[in-house]
Parts: sequence; structure tokens; C-alpha cells
Amino acid sequence: MDSSEQPAVQFLQLDAGTGPAPGNQQKGSGSTTSSPTTASPATFNPPTYPTSSTPTHLSSTMNTDNTFMEPQLEPEAPKFFFREKFAKLGVKGNFMPLAAQPKNVDLGDWLASQCHEQWRVLEKLLECIKEVDTTTGEPLCNRRDCPVMSAGRAHTYTWLNRNKDPIKVSAPDYIGMVQRWICGKLTNTDVFPTDAVASAPADYFASGLNTPTATTPIPAGPTASTAPLSTLAGHEWVGKSTGFPESFFNDCKTIFRQMFRLYAHIYHSHWLDPFYHIQSQNPPSSGWTDLNSCFVHFVTVSKLFGLLSDRDMEPMQPLVDLWITNGSIPAEAAAGACVIVPHQ
Repeated sequence: MDSSEQPAVQFLQLDAGTGPAPGNQQKGSGSTTSSPTTASPATFNPPTYPTSSTPTHLSSTMNTDNTFMEPQLEPEAPKFFFREKFAKLGVKGNFMPLAAQPKNVDLGDWLASQCHEQWRVLEKLLECIKEVDTTTGEPLCNRRDCPVMSAGRAHTYTWLNRNKDPIKVSAPDYIGMVQRWICGKLTNTDVFPTDAVASAPADYFASGLNTPTATTPIPAGPTASTAPLSTLAGHEWVGKSTGFPESFFNDCKTIFRQMFRLYAHIYHSHWLDPFYHIQSQNPPSSGWTDLNSCFVHFVTVSKLFGLLSDRDMEPMQPLVDLWITNGSIPAEAAAGACVIVPHQ
């Protein structure tokens, strides 16, 4: 995984206040504008797929001499989900009790459980955009309508091939590769161990005092009243005491970054179809309010522990700002009260 920094992604102001009513909105179809992004978490080649000679999101005009003018981008659909009216949640209260680390639970264990839970919820949402449209016979998120993985016109996400070159892939292909990568991480016991780590009781000392059956005291290492605990205990990292590898925290951040990209694509390309039109009577709920509930929970965890940067959140920042203002994202989480600073 190449984690080197790339040039900042330019964030264009998105129209959140004009346009037709949601019922008349045309579905967005991705972006052709490339913007540099951070590297993807895997380096295998994406599957090949046919490309349309005339992408649905481009329009061309023919001159009188039968030559075509440069294709022009159609106006981007208004972003209704950035409006306060559509920032409502399907649940009451906030998600701080579900985000905050419980007492007596190791930070590594808590982050691991958050990765598993957030991914479980997101996979259910992804099933919605994989539903087949009976009129076209294709999934709602398909290679024709979503020819590149994007979150609006301003943000295009690329994948790294085997040569570590960033390449554009369709949204369904990108989503499939992210799914395989995250599932591979979460089920890898070297990255997310499942066995309990054996440790000695607190009253067993390195000097040999109270050590059962000890015949020779075990010499303690050098100590100094001025030395930091991390130095006395050796090199530290998040999750070390519970058996997680040194790369664990970076893996968690990469998992959350990729999950955010999937959420951003869902909002920018599939908020209207299908989520705006999904309704449930028992209990009464709307697809877009349930989507908001899942995403605000995800963002609360991300901001509380510092798992996403401001740059990562740019495609959805107007909605995040609304939730911070109305308290859906608690002030503690918005301020990063539990931001993790890796040990040096």
C-alpha cells in the first residue's frame, strides 16, 4: 500500500440550493474530471470491461459540415442531500454512546470492533445499489452510468495497478475491489487477531517477587524517574497489548478511508435512485433517512478517533457541517476528543 501524499484534491462548490424537486431529478452518472487522490489499498489489476463509445454523461453537437464539436458536460444534478431538509436522521438522539470507547475495553479491540460493525452496515447499503433495474436489466450502479469511481464532478478516485500506477475504473469495479480488500483484512488473523493475549497478573513483578515457583529472581530492566513509560516499556503502538500488529492503526485508517469513498459515491450518484424512493411502513422510515443514520454514525466514529482527514471528507463536508451544527454529530466527536496520535 503506497501511503505517500498526493497533491490536494480541488473541492468545487456544489449546488445545494437550486434545481428541480427530487422527484424530477435526473440520476447522476459519475465524472470524467480526474482529481488526484490518495493511493488505493491494493495493487492487483482491475478486471477489464468494455467502454461505451458515447458515455451517457456527455453530449455532442454536430456542426453544419458534419463534424462534431468537443463533447460538453451536462449540468450536474443538484445535491439535495446537502440541504437541511434532507439532513434528517431515521433515529433520535446521537451516536456518541455507540462511538465512545467503553471503560475496561482496550483501544485496539474497540477500533477492531468498529471496523467490523461499520463494514457490516455499509455492505447492507451496497446491496441496495446492486439491485437490478427491471427496465434495463442492469444493477443500479453499473459501468455505463458510473464509468469512473467518483463523488461528484470534483472528486474521482483511482486504483493502483500492479505497477502502482493510478488508473480509473468504473464504480462497480472499484467497489468490488474494495470489498475484497476490506474482507481480506478483517478476516486475516495476522491483522485482526481473534485469540486472547495471555498476560501475567498485575502483582507479578520482574524482580521475582510473588512469582510462583521462582527460584531465581528475574532481573528488572533499567528504570529512571525521568524516562517516559513508552521508553521503559519499549516501542509502543495502538493495540500492542492485545496482540494487534504495528500496522494495525494504519490499516484501520485505510479501511475507514475506503468506506468513506463508498459512502460518498452512494450519496453523489445514488441518493435519488434508489434511496430517496425507498419507503417502509413497518416501522415507518425512508431510505434516505436510514442512509443518513448509518453515515452520521460512521462520521461520528471517524472524527472522534481521527480516522479521516479533512481532505478525505471534502466530498461530503457540507452535510457533515450541517450535522455538526444541529448536534447530530456531538461536539466531542466534532472536536476529535479522542484523536489517536501514534507513538513515535
